[in-house]
Amino acid sequence: MAWFRRRSKTGGSSDRAANRADLEHLEQFVRTRRGVEAFVEPRTTVTETTIVLVAHDGEWTRRRIDGPEGARRFGHRLGIPVYDV
Repeated sequence: MAWFRRRSKTGGSSDRAANRADLEHLEQFVRTRRGVEAFVEPRTTVTETTIVLVAHDGEWTRRRIDGPEGARRFGHRLGIPVYDV
């Protein structure tokens, strides 16, 4: 029985950090929508740190980001407000 096996650090898709495709998606979202704000979701035992972008009309997207500081740098670079949740 494999009930108590530990998951490999490299085995799960939820363990990966942000990659270039994630950042490009986020940048494209900000550039093509108005009133975008960013919300940083802290790392949990299940997922890495994520950032949720919400546009003025409620449309949203979520992707992994390289930690809370990476999220703040991202927001500063694109000129959008960043909030911790």
